[in-house]
Amino acid sequence: MSLFRPQPRSIFVGESADESESTSWSNQPSLKFAFMNQMLNALIGQKLGQTQVFDEAGHRLPVTDIVTGPLVVQMKTIDKDGYFALQLGWGVRKTKNTNKALLGHLKKTGKGNMLPRFLREVRIDAQDERVKNLQIGDKILPDQVFQVGDKVKVTGISKAKGFAGVVKRHGMRGGPRTHGQSDRERAPGSIGQTTTPGRVYKGKRMAGRMGGVTKTIKGLKIFAIDNQKQIIRVTGLIPGSSNSPVLIEKE
Repeated sequence: MSLFRPQPRSIFVGESADESESTSWSNQPSLKFAFMNQMLNALIGQKLGQTQVFDEAGHRLPVTDIVTGPLVVQMKTIDKDGYFALQLGWGVRKTKNTNKALLGHLKKTGKGNMLPRFLREVRIDAQDERVKNLQIGDKILPDQVFQVGDKVKVTGISKAKGFAGVVKRHGMRGGPRTHGQSDRERAPGSIGQTTTPGRVYKGKRMAGRMGGVTKTIKGLKIFAIDNQKQIIRVTGLIPGSSNSPVLIEKE
């Protein structure tokens, strides 16, 4: 099942990002669930938007807010599946739009007529016995996995641009407007050779569909964590439009 598809406006099962009346940003790492740091290294969430903040030195930093807090959908074990992993669920889908096979798989994690829409599997430490404390339907909070200052990478689907020419898609210069070719300013020019090899090489940069592909941005840092609203603020910009699903992983 593909994780990265258009996301509905609802944030997570039965809840929304506006439930909390106030935001309490914390720059101090939480020790309440410190034992979870070795168990999980990734969460799925939803990109809220981009903004800017100023650090203590007065430098302006671009940041992106990501709301997270997925539910545990399935716990995989060595005895049954051959490896340890957690299947996390995120988003909302209506039961009437879900087939019976998936409905039976998600029935323990739903609230009312809503079920998780996106599923993602995350490997866990096979030696960590404390994973037994988790149950299907439990929600994983941001500070259970990440701390302020952690280096992360974020994966998402880039914005789709549609069919684009070589100037926009690859940054080519185009041809000159002189010598009687005023209509060739954005043309790609020659794309092949002569009789040898007599074909166009595979991978030749040409016009085509631009964007809408999986992209990973590395080298980001956790700037702040709001555990009340379940929002992670990371430095830098991430791929995708607002409200699109993303995957956050520790580096």
